[in-house]
Amino acid sequence: MSAVVRRPVAFISAIVLVAEAVGVVIVNGVMATFVKNQDMSLAGTDPGVMANGAWVLGGIAGVFLLLCGALLLLTGIRDRAPGRIARVVLIGCAVIHGVLGALAVGLIGWTAFVSMMVVLGLIVLTLVAYGPGREEPATGADVEKPVAPASV
Repeated sequence: MSAVVRRPVAFISAIVLVAEAVGVVIVNGVMATFVKNQDMSLAGTDPGVMANGAWVLGGIAGVFLLLCGALLLLTGIRDRAPGRIARVVLIGCAVIHGVLGALAVGLIGWTAFVSMMVVLGLIVLTLVAYGPGREEPATGADVEKPVAPASV
């Protein structure tokens, strides 16, 4: 895949993940507010603890999605494959989107499933586009040629 296609895909993926991070934090904030205002409880759990848990979960998920978006943005800016750790983080993000998409079908509906699969597809497309063996040497760099072993 050429740089003409893979850079925009990386940028679009980053934008989508940042928007998703904002959405996740907002949805968790709304849920926390409802739980606290309605004085809801689950099996006798304190509503304040449940509200705080929703805020913490929303914050952690938002930071994780922002991290993934930043990694994709850096990938697009540099036009180089992400490093080993960044690749593992992005693969984890893709797996989470796949699992949440499967759960979303039954709990929310097909629209949520499709949106999760679009994000999953963007992440996977970026990872595949910048896959191994695609890196080209920098301009002006000498390409190393294999040397024959010395004869004894």
